[in-house]
Amino acid sequence: MSRLTQLLIPDSQRQTMPDLLQAVDLRRGDALAKRSGFLIMLVLSGVIAVAGVLADSTATVIGAMIIAPLGTPILGIAAGIVTGHRGLVARSFLWVLGGLAIVVTIGWILSAFIAGPAQIDGNSQIVGRTSPGLLDLVAALATGTAGAFAMTRRDLSAVLPGVAIAISLVPPLGVVGVCAGQGAWDEAFGALVLFASNVVSLVIAGSVVFTLAGYAREPGASRTANRRRAYAVVAVLSVIIVVPLVVNTAVALVVTHWTTAIRAATVDWLADDDDSRVNGITWTVTTATVDVSTEDGDIPPLEPLREDLEAQLPSFIEVDVIASPAVEYVVLPR
Repeated sequence: MSRLTQLLIPDSQRQTMPDLLQAVDLRRGDALAKRSGFLIMLVLSGVIAVAGVLADSTATVIGAMIIAPLGTPILGIAAGIVTGHRGLVARSFLWVLGGLAIVVTIGWILSAFIAGPAQIDGNSQIVGRTSPGLLDLVAALATGTAGAFAMTRRDLSAVLPGVAIAISLVPPLGVVGVCAGQGAWDEAFGALVLFASNVVSLVIAGSVVFTLAGYAREPGASRTANRRRAYAVVAVLSVIIVVPLVVNTAVALVVTHWTTAIRAATVDWLADDDDSRVNGITWTVTTATVDVSTEDGDIPPLEPLREDLEAQLPSFIEVDVIASPAVEYVVLPR
């Protein structure tokens, strides 16, 4: 190995390939105990995560992250790719799919404790997991790299609980189930994308680190084939997950820009009325609803606001103003 590799993964601390596969393969060793333990902790972490989401409790959700076992089969996929064990890849993938189904079902069932979809909008545990962006991918890649190093080095095993907290695998699935149970499909899809990005990030980081650690060159593995396979899989997975996150990030930035422009124009429009204020701006697809407060519901003429917004927003954006008491005025289109 190169000097850099020796520095990152010293021979004295490097896990052997049998030890690595023993750690990530639920079929090796005492398979029954491994699988029963996996399922028990998965169900419990799912219940805890969903309960924490419904209660909007960060501490409870963190507890679910600590005991969540999904990282094991995900890193098993990476190990199987690098070492050429296709059976390990297939088995690990099925365990991940099974875990996904179990946690989403738990979330769906427990969503009955929500009175209605409106409760989703104000829940920080849900809102924070329904619109992933590039920063989520960067964090997941860094966390996945830490997890993979912890699997390859004996002296780093103590960091695995921290990795489990940072990667956040089970809570997004709980959010998927809760949102789906309430018919909030857009939010459910956003949380599913977050989970998928975390999974792919773990696989990418694990494949890179396991290849760097030399497991692709272990006896019985084709060095060229395994390296090429690992690099190809990493490239494909990167494209699959980066494209939607780039699009989502770009959309979020554009919407933020439009929201800022609408707020600034509305504040200027209400500047002559000291008792008026902008309470908030919400979006429904391409329609922005501006909530303003006035003493009697009377507002200034709409034409100055309309002209200001037309100069700053694209033609397909609609803007409504709702003034308290509840009187709705359509600003755009004319």
